Amino acid sequence: METKTNHLEDGGKDPHHDSKDRKRFFVVIFLLLCALTLTSFWIANSHLMETRAVGWTAMMAVAVAKALLVILFFMHLWWERRWKYVLTLPALVLGLVLVLLLVPDVGLRTDTWSNTRRNAAPMSIDTSSSASSDPQINFP
Repeated sequence: METKTNHLEDGGKDPHHDSKDRKRFFVVIFLLLCALTLTSFWIANSHLMETRAVGWTAMMAVAVAKALLVILFFMHLWWERRWKYVLTLPALVLGLVLVLLLVPDVGLRTDTWSNTRRNAAPMSIDTSSSASSDPQINFP
């Protein structure tokens, strides 16, 4: 009677598993992440931050690039072409539904406050009038 042996125990390679040495590739991705981190540090300390919209847009672009590198390569979604949609689309839909369901709660949260809650709420300070030294206090 012939016994089956596991070919991996014999030092053989699994024909269904394509194992490549990707050490150099991951080092390059790591160096790209380091370069992007230095870029975001440079943006934070550059003249781009004088205009908030330009500075924050540049910072977000660098952050998105870093996140994509991490997600695609360190979380191995680049090689999991079929599964990445199964994993990400439900999370995206759930996130959008959650945001859309919470928008009315956040926008209308002060409409149902009791007088006690309204009196205990922190006061907002109107800083739009820079001519006066005493800020105007507006209650919500």
